[in-house]
Amino acid sequence: MPTESEQNVPPLVQMTGITKRFGHVTVLHEVSFDVRAGEVHVLAGENGAGKSTLIKILAGVHSDFEGAIEIEGKPVRPASPLEANALGVAVIHQELSLVPSMSVADNIFLGRSVTHGGFVSDRVQRDASRDLMARFGINVDVDQLVEDLPIATQQLIEIAKALSHEAKIIVMDEPTSALSAPEVEKLFGLIAQLKERGCGIVYISHKMEEIERIADRITVLRDGRFVGCDDASALPVRKIINWMVGRDIEQQFPRHTPGLGSERLRIEDFTVPGEGRHARPVVDGASLHVRAGEIVSLAGLQGSGASELLWGIFGARGRNDSGRVLLDGAPLAIRSPHHAISNGIALLTNDRKATGLVLSMSVIANAVMADLPRLSPLGLRSPAREMLAADRTAERLNLRAASLQMEVNELSGGNQQKVALAKWMQTEPKLLLLDEPTRGIDVGAKREVYQLMNDWTARGIAILMITSELPELLAMSDRIVVMHRGRITAHYTREEATADAIMEAAMGRQMETMSA
Repeated sequence: MPTESEQNVPPLVQMTGITKRFGHVTVLHEVSFDVRAGEVHVLAGENGAGKSTLIKILAGVHSDFEGAIEIEGKPVRPASPLEANALGVAVIHQELSLVPSMSVADNIFLGRSVTHGGFVSDRVQRDASRDLMARFGINVDVDQLVEDLPIATQQLIEIAKALSHEAKIIVMDEPTSALSAPEVEKLFGLIAQLKERGCGIVYISHKMEEIERIADRITVLRDGRFVGCDDASALPVRKIINWMVGRDIEQQFPRHTPGLGSERLRIEDFTVPGEGRHARPVVDGASLHVRAGEIVSLAGLQGSGASELLWGIFGARGRNDSGRVLLDGAPLAIRSPHHAISNGIALLTNDRKATGLVLSMSVIANAVMADLPRLSPLGLRSPAREMLAADRTAERLNLRAASLQMEVNELSGGNQQKVALAKWMQTEPKLLLLDEPTRGIDVGAKREVYQLMNDWTARGIAILMITSELPELLAMSDRIVVMHRGRITAHYTREEATADAIMEAAMGRQMETMSA
Protein backbone atom coordinates (compact mmCIF):
# COMPACT_ATOMS: atom_id res chain seq x y z
CA MET A 1 0.00 0.00 0.00
CA PRO A 2 1.20 3.56 -0.71
CA THR A 3 2.40 5.65 2.22
CA GLU A 4 0.51 8.77 3.28
CA SER A 5 3.04 10.98 1.46
CA GLU A 6 2.69 8.88 -1.69
CA GLN A 7 -1.09 9.23 -1.51
CA ASN A 8 -0.73 13.04 -1.61
CA VAL A 9 1.31 12.87 -4.83
CA PRO A 10 -0.85 12.69 -7.97
CA PRO A 11 -0.33 9.53 -10.00
CA LEU A 12 1.65 9.76 -13.20
CA VAL A 13 -1.54 8.86 -15.08
CA GLN A 14 -5.15 9.10 -14.00
CA MET A 15 -7.85 7.90 -16.39
CA THR A 16 -11.38 8.53 -15.10
CA GLY A 17 -14.75 7.40 -16.45
CA ILE A 18 -13.40 6.31 -19.83
CA THR A 19 -16.16 5.27 -22.22
CA LYS A 20 -15.53 4.29 -25.83
CA ARG A 21 -17.97 3.28 -28.55
CA PHE A 22 -17.48 1.84 -32.00
CA GLY A 23 -20.72 2.64 -33.77
CA HIS A 24 -23.54 1.36 -31.59
CA VAL A 25 -21.28 -0.97 -29.63
CA THR A 26 -19.85 0.25 -26.31
CA VAL A 27 -16.50 -1.44 -25.69
CA LEU A 28 -15.52 0.52 -22.53
CA HIS A 29 -18.02 1.49 -19.83
CA GLU A 30 -16.79 4.29 -17.51
CA VAL A 31 -13.47 2.62 -16.75
CA SER A 32 -11.05 4.28 -14.33
CA PHE A 33 -7.37 3.40 -14.11
CA ASP A 34 -4.23 5.02 -12.67
CA VAL A 35 -0.48 4.43 -12.63
CA ARG A 36 1.93 5.63 -9.93
CA ALA A 37 5.59 6.47 -10.26
CA GLY A 38 7.88 3.51 -9.63
CA GLU A 39 5.25 0.77 -9.93
CA VAL A 40 4.23 -1.99 -12.30
CA HIS A 41 0.46 -1.89 -12.64
CA VAL A 42 -0.79 -5.01 -14.43
CA LEU A 43 -3.88 -4.57 -16.58
CA ALA A 44 -5.52 -8.00 -16.83
CA GLY A 45 -8.57 -9.47 -18.51
CA GLU A 46 -9.63 -11.91 -21.18
CA ASN A 47 -9.19 -11.14 -24.87
CA GLY A 48 -11.89 -8.63 -25.78
CA ALA A 49 -12.10 -7.24 -22.22
CA GLY A 50 -11.13 -3.73 -23.41
CA LYS A 51 -7.48 -3.59 -22.31
CA SER A 52 -6.05 -2.68 -25.72
CA THR A 53 -8.76 -0.09 -26.34
CA LEU A 54 -8.00 1.62 -23.02
CA ILE A 55 -4.29 1.69 -23.85
CA LYS A 56 -4.92 3.02 -27.35
CA ILE A 57 -6.84 5.92 -25.80
CA LEU A 58 -3.87 6.72 -23.56
CA ALA A 59 -1.56 6.37 -26.58
CA GLY A 60 -3.57 8.83 -28.69
CA VAL A 61 -4.77 6.23 -31.20
CA HIS A 62 -8.42 6.79 -30.25
CA SER A 63 -9.23 10.42 -29.46
CA ASP A 64 -13.05 10.21 -29.61
CA PHE A 65 -13.90 8.99 -26.13
CA GLU A 66 -15.76 10.15 -23.03
CA GLY A 67 -14.00 10.68 -19.72
CA ALA A 68 -10.82 12.43 -18.58
CA ILE A 69 -7.08 11.81 -18.57
CA GLU A 70 -4.52 13.52 -16.35
CA ILE A 71 -0.76 13.13 -16.60
CA GLU A 72 1.08 14.33 -13.47
CA GLY A 73 -2.08 16.15 -12.41
CA LYS A 74 -2.57 18.07 -15.68
CA PRO A 75 -5.60 17.41 -17.92
CA VAL A 76 -4.55 16.07 -21.32
CA ARG A 77 -6.27 14.58 -24.35
CA PRO A 78 -3.68 13.14 -26.75
CA ALA A 79 -5.01 13.35 -30.30
CA SER A 80 -2.27 11.24 -31.87
CA PRO A 81 0.56 8.87 -30.91
CA LEU A 82 3.03 11.71 -31.50
CA GLU A 83 1.20 13.87 -28.96
CA ALA A 84 1.19 10.97 -26.49
CA ASN A 85 4.95 10.51 -27.01
CA ALA A 86 5.48 14.20 -26.33
CA LEU A 87 3.52 13.79 -23.07
CA GLY A 88 5.90 11.03 -21.98
CA VAL A 89 3.86 7.97 -22.98
CA ALA A 90 5.56 5.09 -24.80
CA VAL A 91 3.59 2.03 -25.88
CA ILE A 92 5.06 -1.32 -26.85
CA HIS A 93 2.18 -2.88 -28.77
CA GLN A 94 1.65 -6.62 -29.09
CA GLU A 95 1.65 -6.17 -32.88
CA LEU A 96 5.15 -5.09 -33.89
CA SER A 97 5.34 -1.66 -35.54
CA LEU A 98 8.74 -2.19 -37.15
CA VAL A 99 9.18 -1.82 -40.92
CA PRO A 100 10.61 -5.18 -42.07
CA SER A 101 12.39 -3.83 -45.17
CA MET A 102 14.31 -1.18 -43.20
CA SER A 103 17.44 -1.58 -41.08
CA VAL A 104 17.45 -1.74 -37.29
CA ALA A 105 18.91 1.78 -37.06
CA ASP A 106 16.37 3.23 -39.50
CA ASN A 107 13.54 1.65 -37.50
CA ILE A 108 14.85 3.06 -34.22
CA PHE A 109 14.82 6.60 -35.65
CA LEU A 110 11.71 6.24 -37.82
CA GLY A 111 9.75 9.49 -37.64
CA ARG A 112 12.49 11.38 -35.79
CA SER A 113 15.52 11.22 -38.08
CA VAL A 114 18.71 13.00 -37.07
CA THR A 115 19.52 15.52 -39.81
CA HIS A 116 22.45 17.78 -40.60
CA GLY A 117 22.15 20.43 -43.27
CA GLY A 118 18.86 18.92 -44.43
CA PHE A 119 20.34 15.42 -44.86
CA VAL A 120 19.81 12.39 -42.63
CA SER A 121 22.94 11.65 -40.60
CA ASP A 122 23.19 7.88 -41.00
CA ARG A 123 26.43 7.66 -39.04
CA VAL A 124 24.98 9.42 -35.99
CA GLN A 125 21.87 7.23 -36.10
CA ARG A 126 23.89 4.03 -36.42
CA ASP A 127 26.17 5.01 -33.52
CA ALA A 128 23.22 5.94 -31.33
CA SER A 129 21.45 2.68 -32.26
CA ARG A 130 24.55 0.64 -31.35
CA ASP A 131 24.68 2.39 -27.97
CA LEU A 132 20.99 1.65 -27.43
CA MET A 133 21.38 -2.03 -28.35
CA ALA A 134 24.38 -2.34 -26.03
CA ARG A 135 22.46 -0.66 -23.22
CA PHE A 136 19.67 -3.21 -23.48
CA GLY A 137 22.01 -6.15 -24.12
CA ILE A 138 20.71 -6.86 -27.65
CA ASN A 139 23.37 -8.46 -29.81
CA VAL A 140 22.44 -7.35 -33.32
CA ASP A 141 24.00 -5.55 -36.30
CA VAL A 142 22.10 -2.25 -36.57
CA ASP A 143 22.63 -2.23 -40.36
CA GLN A 144 20.79 -5.54 -40.71
CA LEU A 145 17.26 -5.57 -42.16
CA VAL A 146 14.59 -6.26 -39.56
CA GLU A 147 12.95 -8.88 -41.79
CA ASP A 148 16.09 -11.01 -41.56
CA LEU A 149 15.96 -11.21 -37.76
CA PRO A 150 14.16 -13.77 -35.57
CA ILE A 151 10.82 -12.67 -34.14
CA ALA A 152 12.28 -12.62 -30.60
CA THR A 153 15.02 -10.20 -31.67
CA GLN A 154 12.44 -8.03 -33.40
CA GLN A 155 10.46 -7.97 -30.13
CA LEU A 156 13.53 -6.76 -28.20
CA ILE A 157 14.19 -4.06 -30.82
CA GLU A 158 10.56 -2.94 -30.53
CA ILE A 159 11.02 -2.61 -26.76
CA ALA A 160 14.33 -0.73 -27.14
CA LYS A 161 12.78 1.63 -29.69
CA ALA A 162 9.93 2.53 -27.34
CA LEU A 163 12.25 3.05 -24.39
CA SER A 164 14.61 5.24 -26.45
CA HIS A 165 12.06 8.03 -26.10
CA GLU A 166 12.94 8.34 -22.37
CA ALA A 167 9.25 8.11 -21.50
CA LYS A 168 7.81 8.41 -17.98
CA ILE A 169 4.84 6.13 -18.65
CA ILE A 170 5.62 2.87 -20.42
CA VAL A 171 2.94 0.47 -21.60
CA MET A 172 4.02 -3.09 -22.37
CA ASP A 173 1.40 -5.20 -24.16
CA GLU A 174 2.43 -8.90 -24.01
CA PRO A 175 6.14 -7.97 -24.27
CA THR A 176 7.41 -11.51 -23.60
CA SER A 177 5.20 -13.30 -26.15
CA ALA A 178 8.20 -14.15 -28.38
CA LEU A 179 11.03 -14.09 -25.83
CA SER A 180 13.05 -16.98 -24.44
CA ALA A 181 13.60 -17.42 -20.69
CA PRO A 182 16.97 -15.55 -20.62
CA GLU A 183 15.48 -12.71 -22.68
CA VAL A 184 12.54 -12.48 -20.28
CA GLU A 185 14.99 -12.19 -17.38
CA LYS A 186 16.76 -9.40 -19.25
CA LEU A 187 13.44 -7.58 -19.72
CA PHE A 188 12.50 -7.95 -16.05
CA GLY A 189 15.90 -6.52 -15.06
CA LEU A 190 15.20 -3.56 -17.33
CA ILE A 191 11.77 -3.09 -15.73
CA ALA A 192 13.43 -2.96 -12.30
CA GLN A 193 15.75 -0.20 -13.56
CA LEU A 194 12.78 1.75 -14.96
CA LYS A 195 10.98 1.52 -11.62
CA GLU A 196 14.06 2.89 -9.84
CA ARG A 197 14.06 5.84 -12.25
CA GLY A 198 10.46 6.62 -11.20
CA CYS A 199 8.75 5.41 -14.36
CA GLY A 200 5.23 4.03 -14.20
CA ILE A 201 4.74 0.78 -16.11
CA VAL A 202 1.46 -0.60 -17.38
CA TYR A 203 1.99 -4.30 -18.03
CA ILE A 204 -0.45 -6.47 -19.96
CA SER A 205 0.10 -10.22 -19.84
CA HIS A 206 -1.88 -13.45 -19.88
CA LYS A 207 0.95 -15.33 -18.13
CA MET A 208 0.04 -15.77 -14.49
CA GLU A 209 3.61 -16.54 -13.45
CA GLU A 210 4.70 -13.13 -14.83
CA ILE A 211 1.84 -11.32 -13.13
CA GLU A 212 2.69 -12.94 -9.80
CA ARG A 213 6.35 -12.03 -10.17
CA ILE A 214 6.39 -8.39 -11.22
CA ALA A 215 3.01 -6.81 -10.40
CA ASP A 216 2.72 -4.19 -7.67
CA ARG A 217 -0.97 -3.64 -8.37
CA ILE A 218 -3.48 -5.42 -10.58
CA THR A 219 -6.59 -4.07 -12.30
CA VAL A 220 -8.99 -6.46 -14.03
CA LEU A 221 -11.41 -5.59 -16.82
CA ARG A 222 -14.19 -7.84 -18.08
CA ASP A 223 -16.46 -7.11 -21.05
CA GLY A 224 -15.30 -3.49 -21.12
CA ARG A 225 -16.05 -2.86 -17.46
CA PHE A 226 -13.89 -2.33 -14.38
CA VAL A 227 -14.07 -5.41 -12.14
CA GLY A 228 -11.55 -4.62 -9.41
CA CYS A 229 -8.13 -3.29 -8.43
CA ASP A 230 -5.91 -4.31 -5.53
CA ASP A 231 -2.32 -4.80 -4.47
CA ALA A 232 -0.80 -7.90 -6.05
CA SER A 233 -0.05 -9.30 -2.60
CA ALA A 234 -3.79 -9.34 -1.85
CA LEU A 235 -4.79 -11.12 -5.08
CA PRO A 236 -4.11 -14.85 -5.33
CA VAL A 237 -4.16 -16.33 -8.84
CA ARG A 238 -7.51 -18.01 -8.27
CA LYS A 239 -9.14 -14.66 -7.48
CA ILE A 240 -7.56 -12.96 -10.51
CA ILE A 241 -8.89 -15.71 -12.78
CA ASN A 242 -12.31 -15.47 -11.14
CA TRP A 243 -12.36 -11.70 -11.78
CA MET A 244 -11.27 -12.24 -15.39
CA VAL A 245 -13.71 -14.94 -16.44
CA GLY A 246 -16.51 -14.40 -13.93
CA ARG A 247 -16.30 -17.95 -12.59
CA ASP A 248 -13.89 -20.38 -10.97
CA ILE A 249 -11.76 -22.53 -13.26
CA GLU A 250 -11.29 -25.77 -11.36
CA GLN A 251 -8.39 -27.06 -13.42
CA GLN A 252 -6.22 -24.81 -15.56
CA PHE A 253 -4.45 -27.69 -17.36
CA PRO A 254 -7.06 -30.41 -17.98
CA ARG A 255 -4.79 -33.02 -19.60
CA HIS A 256 -6.52 -36.37 -19.84
CA THR A 257 -4.60 -39.63 -19.75
CA PRO A 258 -4.35 -40.59 -23.41
CA GLY A 259 -5.16 -43.92 -24.97
CA LEU A 260 -2.08 -44.29 -27.13
CA GLY A 261 -2.27 -45.88 -30.55
CA SER A 262 0.38 -46.99 -32.98
CA GLU A 263 3.37 -44.89 -33.93
CA ARG A 264 2.18 -41.99 -36.10
CA LEU A 265 5.44 -40.09 -36.80
CA ARG A 266 9.08 -41.11 -36.64
CA ILE A 267 12.02 -38.99 -37.76
CA GLU A 268 15.55 -40.32 -37.82
CA ASP A 269 18.75 -38.28 -38.15
CA PHE A 270 16.71 -35.31 -39.45
CA THR A 271 18.86 -32.32 -40.42
CA VAL A 272 17.86 -28.85 -41.57
CA PRO A 273 20.78 -26.84 -43.04
CA GLY A 274 21.44 -23.25 -41.98
CA GLU A 275 21.55 -20.25 -44.28
CA GLY A 276 24.80 -19.82 -46.21
CA ARG A 277 27.41 -22.29 -47.38
CA HIS A 278 29.30 -22.69 -44.14
CA ALA A 279 26.48 -22.14 -41.64
CA ARG A 280 25.92 -24.83 -39.04
CA PRO A 281 22.66 -26.82 -39.35
CA VAL A 282 19.71 -25.31 -37.51
CA VAL A 283 18.54 -28.88 -36.84
CA ASP A 284 21.34 -31.42 -36.52
CA GLY A 285 20.54 -35.13 -36.63
CA ALA A 286 17.27 -35.06 -34.67
CA SER A 287 15.43 -38.33 -33.98
CA LEU A 288 12.08 -38.71 -32.22
CA HIS A 289 8.68 -40.36 -32.51
CA VAL A 290 5.05 -39.52 -31.70
CA ARG A 291 2.23 -42.02 -31.27
CA ALA A 292 -1.41 -41.55 -32.19
CA GLY A 293 -3.24 -39.85 -29.31
CA GLU A 294 -0.02 -38.53 -27.77
CA ILE A 295 1.27 -35.01 -27.09
CA VAL A 296 5.05 -34.76 -27.42
CA SER A 297 6.48 -31.32 -26.71
CA LEU A 298 9.71 -29.72 -27.92
CA ALA A 299 11.40 -27.54 -25.31
CA GLY A 300 14.34 -25.21 -25.82
CA LEU A 301 15.57 -21.64 -25.69
CA GLN A 302 15.60 -19.20 -28.59
CA GLY A 303 17.74 -20.66 -31.37
CA SER A 304 17.22 -24.26 -30.26
CA GLY A 305 15.95 -25.23 -33.72
CA ALA A 306 12.54 -26.43 -32.48
CA SER A 307 10.51 -24.23 -34.84
CA GLU A 308 12.80 -25.06 -37.74
CA LEU A 309 12.26 -28.76 -37.04
CA LEU A 310 8.48 -28.35 -37.33
CA TRP A 311 8.87 -26.34 -40.53
CA GLY A 312 11.20 -29.02 -41.88
CA ILE A 313 8.74 -31.83 -41.13
CA PHE A 314 6.04 -29.73 -42.85
CA GLY A 315 8.17 -29.32 -45.98
CA ALA A 316 8.38 -25.55 -45.65
CA ARG A 317 12.19 -25.34 -45.65
CA GLY A 318 12.68 -26.50 -49.24
CA ARG A 319 14.22 -29.77 -50.37
CA ASN A 320 17.62 -29.50 -48.72
CA ASP A 321 16.58 -31.24 -45.50
CA SER A 322 17.97 -34.72 -44.94
CA GLY A 323 17.06 -37.68 -42.80
CA ARG A 324 14.29 -40.22 -42.68
CA VAL A 325 10.60 -39.44 -42.05
CA LEU A 326 8.01 -42.18 -41.51
CA LEU A 327 4.29 -41.52 -41.27
CA ASP A 328 2.24 -44.47 -39.99
CA GLY A 329 5.27 -46.66 -40.58
CA ALA A 330 5.69 -45.73 -44.26
CA PRO A 331 8.67 -43.66 -45.50
CA LEU A 332 7.62 -40.20 -46.66
CA ALA A 333 9.70 -37.62 -48.53
CA ILE A 334 7.82 -34.38 -47.91
CA ARG A 335 8.60 -31.93 -50.72
CA SER A 336 6.28 -29.03 -49.88
CA PRO A 337 3.55 -27.87 -47.44
CA HIS A 338 0.95 -28.93 -50.04
CA HIS A 339 2.44 -32.42 -50.00
CA ALA A 340 2.40 -32.43 -46.17
CA ILE A 341 -1.26 -31.33 -46.03
CA SER A 342 -2.29 -34.01 -48.56
CA ASN A 343 -0.65 -36.59 -46.29
CA GLY A 344 -2.53 -35.44 -43.18
CA ILE A 345 0.08 -33.12 -41.61
CA ALA A 346 -0.86 -29.62 -40.40
CA LEU A 347 1.31 -26.82 -38.93
CA LEU A 348 0.06 -24.04 -36.65
CA THR A 349 2.83 -21.42 -36.79
CA ASN A 350 3.93 -19.28 -33.84
CA ASP A 351 2.86 -15.98 -35.43
CA ARG A 352 -0.80 -16.09 -36.39
CA LYS A 353 -0.78 -12.54 -37.77
CA ALA A 354 2.22 -12.96 -40.10
CA THR A 355 2.07 -16.61 -41.15
CA GLY A 356 -1.13 -18.11 -39.74
CA LEU A 357 -3.95 -15.93 -41.02
CA VAL A 358 -4.86 -13.40 -43.70
CA LEU A 359 -6.24 -10.73 -41.38
CA SER A 360 -8.06 -8.74 -44.08
CA MET A 361 -10.06 -11.79 -45.19
CA SER A 362 -13.19 -13.22 -43.60
CA VAL A 363 -13.41 -15.92 -40.98
CA ILE A 364 -14.86 -18.24 -43.63
CA ALA A 365 -12.06 -17.61 -46.11
CA ASN A 366 -9.40 -18.28 -43.49
CA ALA A 367 -11.10 -21.34 -42.03
CA VAL A 368 -11.38 -23.16 -45.39
CA MET A 369 -8.14 -21.90 -46.96
CA ALA A 370 -6.13 -25.09 -46.45
CA ASP A 371 -9.00 -27.35 -47.58
CA LEU A 372 -10.08 -25.56 -50.77
CA PRO A 373 -9.14 -28.42 -53.16
CA ARG A 374 -11.59 -30.76 -51.40
CA LEU A 375 -14.28 -28.08 -51.06
CA SER A 376 -13.97 -27.01 -54.72
CA PRO A 377 -14.95 -29.97 -56.93
CA LEU A 378 -13.70 -29.60 -60.52
CA GLY A 379 -11.86 -26.47 -59.37
CA LEU A 380 -15.07 -24.45 -58.90
CA ARG A 381 -15.55 -22.54 -55.62
CA SER A 382 -18.74 -23.28 -53.71
CA PRO A 383 -19.54 -20.48 -51.24
CA ALA A 384 -22.40 -22.50 -49.74
CA ARG A 385 -20.15 -25.51 -49.16
CA GLU A 386 -17.42 -23.26 -47.66
CA MET A 387 -19.93 -21.54 -45.38
CA LEU A 388 -21.26 -24.87 -44.11
CA ALA A 389 -17.75 -26.25 -43.51
CA ALA A 390 -16.61 -23.11 -41.68
CA ASP A 391 -19.77 -23.03 -39.58
CA ARG A 392 -19.29 -26.65 -38.46
CA THR A 393 -15.64 -26.12 -37.56
CA ALA A 394 -16.37 -22.83 -35.77
CA GLU A 395 -19.04 -24.56 -33.68
CA ARG A 396 -16.65 -27.38 -32.69
CA LEU A 397 -14.04 -24.82 -31.62
CA ASN A 398 -16.59 -22.60 -29.79
CA LEU A 399 -15.54 -19.63 -31.95
CA ARG A 400 -17.10 -16.36 -30.81
CA ALA A 401 -17.69 -14.08 -33.78
CA ALA A 402 -20.63 -11.80 -34.60
CA SER A 403 -20.55 -13.18 -38.15
CA LEU A 404 -18.38 -15.60 -40.06
CA GLN A 405 -18.34 -12.99 -42.82
CA MET A 406 -16.42 -10.50 -40.65
CA GLU A 407 -12.71 -9.87 -41.15
CA VAL A 408 -10.41 -11.85 -38.86
CA ASN A 409 -8.62 -8.68 -37.71
CA GLU A 410 -11.86 -7.64 -35.94
CA LEU A 411 -11.69 -10.65 -33.62
CA SER A 412 -9.98 -10.90 -30.24
CA GLY A 413 -6.62 -12.68 -30.04
CA GLY A 414 -8.14 -15.85 -28.61
CA ASN A 415 -10.72 -16.10 -31.38
CA GLN A 416 -8.09 -15.35 -34.03
CA GLN A 417 -6.14 -18.32 -32.68
CA LYS A 418 -9.26 -20.46 -32.97
CA VAL A 419 -9.63 -19.46 -36.62
CA ALA A 420 -5.99 -20.43 -37.23
CA LEU A 421 -6.73 -23.80 -35.60
CA ALA A 422 -9.99 -24.12 -37.56
CA LYS A 423 -8.06 -23.79 -40.82
CA TRP A 424 -6.07 -26.91 -39.97
CA MET A 425 -8.82 -28.94 -38.31
CA GLN A 426 -10.82 -28.50 -41.51
CA THR A 427 -8.19 -30.65 -43.26
CA GLU A 428 -8.76 -33.50 -40.75
CA PRO A 429 -5.05 -34.03 -39.99
CA LYS A 430 -3.45 -37.15 -38.57
CA LEU A 431 -0.43 -35.22 -37.26
CA LEU A 432 -0.78 -31.72 -35.81
CA LEU A 433 2.35 -29.59 -35.39
CA LEU A 434 1.63 -26.79 -32.88
CA ASP A 435 4.13 -23.95 -32.43
CA GLU A 436 3.13 -21.88 -29.35
CA PRO A 437 -0.62 -22.68 -29.62
CA THR A 438 -1.59 -20.44 -26.66
CA ARG A 439 0.68 -17.46 -27.33
CA GLY A 440 -1.03 -14.14 -26.60
CA ILE A 441 -4.40 -15.54 -25.49
CA ASP A 442 -6.07 -15.28 -22.11
CA VAL A 443 -6.48 -17.92 -19.42
CA GLY A 444 -10.04 -18.82 -20.42
CA ALA A 445 -9.14 -19.23 -24.10
CA LYS A 446 -6.05 -21.23 -23.12
CA ARG A 447 -8.14 -23.74 -21.24
CA GLU A 448 -10.41 -24.09 -24.25
CA VAL A 449 -7.36 -24.85 -26.43
CA TYR A 450 -6.16 -27.43 -23.89
CA GLN A 451 -9.56 -29.10 -23.95
CA LEU A 452 -9.48 -29.14 -27.76
CA MET A 453 -6.07 -30.83 -27.60
CA ASN A 454 -7.59 -33.49 -25.35
CA ASP A 455 -10.45 -33.98 -27.80
CA TRP A 456 -8.05 -34.28 -30.74
CA THR A 457 -5.79 -36.83 -29.05
CA ALA A 458 -8.87 -38.81 -27.97
CA ARG A 459 -9.70 -39.05 -31.69
CA GLY A 460 -6.22 -40.42 -32.40
CA ILE A 461 -4.53 -37.25 -33.67
CA ALA A 462 -0.82 -37.10 -32.80
CA ILE A 463 0.46 -33.71 -31.58
CA LEU A 464 4.04 -32.43 -31.70
CA MET A 465 4.03 -29.13 -29.82
CA ILE A 466 6.36 -26.25 -28.94
CA THR A 467 5.57 -24.11 -25.91
CA SER A 468 7.78 -21.67 -24.04
CA GLU A 469 5.52 -21.70 -20.96
CA LEU A 470 6.92 -24.19 -18.45
CA PRO A 471 3.65 -24.84 -16.54
CA GLU A 472 1.93 -25.62 -19.85
CA LEU A 473 4.85 -27.75 -21.00
CA LEU A 474 4.92 -29.85 -17.81
CA ALA A 475 1.15 -30.26 -17.51
CA MET A 476 0.03 -30.90 -21.10
CA SER A 477 2.89 -33.07 -22.42
CA ASP A 478 2.95 -36.85 -22.33
CA ARG A 479 6.64 -36.73 -23.24
CA ILE A 480 9.13 -33.85 -23.58
CA VAL A 481 12.06 -33.62 -26.01
CA VAL A 482 14.62 -30.89 -25.22
CA MET A 483 16.72 -29.19 -27.91
CA HIS A 484 19.83 -26.99 -27.79
CA ARG A 485 21.43 -25.41 -30.87
CA GLY A 486 19.78 -27.86 -33.23
CA ARG A 487 20.52 -31.02 -31.26
CA ILE A 488 18.28 -33.10 -29.02
CA THR A 489 19.81 -33.15 -25.54
CA ALA A 490 17.20 -35.02 -23.48
CA HIS A 491 13.92 -36.98 -23.52
CA TYR A 492 11.53 -37.12 -20.54
CA THR A 493 8.20 -38.66 -19.72
CA ARG A 494 5.70 -36.47 -17.89
CA GLU A 495 6.62 -38.17 -14.60
CA GLU A 496 10.37 -37.70 -15.11
CA ALA A 497 10.29 -34.05 -16.24
CA THR A 498 11.14 -31.19 -13.88
CA ALA A 499 11.61 -27.50 -14.64
CA ASP A 500 15.25 -27.60 -13.50
CA ALA A 501 16.13 -30.63 -15.61
CA ILE A 502 14.49 -29.15 -18.71
CA MET A 503 16.30 -25.83 -18.30
CA GLU A 504 19.66 -27.56 -17.84
CA ALA A 505 19.18 -29.59 -21.01
CA ALA A 506 17.90 -26.51 -22.88
CA MET A 507 21.10 -24.67 -21.95
CA GLY A 508 23.19 -27.41 -23.55
CA ARG A 509 24.33 -29.34 -20.51
CA GLN A 510 24.43 -32.85 -21.92
CA MET A 511 22.34 -35.10 -19.76
CA GLU A 512 21.58 -38.78 -19.70
CA THR A 513 18.88 -39.35 -22.28
CA MET A 514 15.80 -40.84 -20.72
CA SER A 515 12.78 -42.66 -22.15
CA ALA A 516 14.07 -42.60 -25.73
